[in-house]
Amino acid sequence: MSKRSRRTAAAAPADGAGAERCTVTVCRGCCCGTPKIPGLDHAAQLRGLRQALDGTATVRVTDCLDACEHANVVVVQPSPAGRVAGGRPVWLGLVNDTDATADITTWIKQGGPGLADPPGILDLYGFTPSRRVRGQVES
Repeated sequence: MSKRSRRTAAAAPADGAGAERCTVTVCRGCCCGTPKIPGLDHAAQLRGLRQALDGTATVRVTDCLDACEHANVVVVQPSPAGRVAGGRPVWLGLVNDTDATADITTWIKQGGPGLADPPGILDLYGFTPSRRVRGQVES
């Protein structure tokens, strides 16, 4: 069994719960989630995402994604069905207000990448990180 297979097997819930969910990765490292980004209650934002997406998506926190120029990064990875339908991870930066968080949760509840079109306003938050940075989350 490869290292990647072991990680995947260890991360998968035994009962299959969450297998068909989007995954939302929230950066809470160097700049994201710290006083370096003022005017936002970072803990409340994360709590709100978890509450709003409970039963709909898996929300996880990661250390610095090394995309600090877009601080307060949220990555939405498609569900397996979304991936089959052509969905790819969507990187959103500067997610510094509750309206953006609400738009993200609404989109995910509708299916997320590959299954539902994101609200047009999220285009303002989207960015493409370097291949090295993408590999930290998407693999």
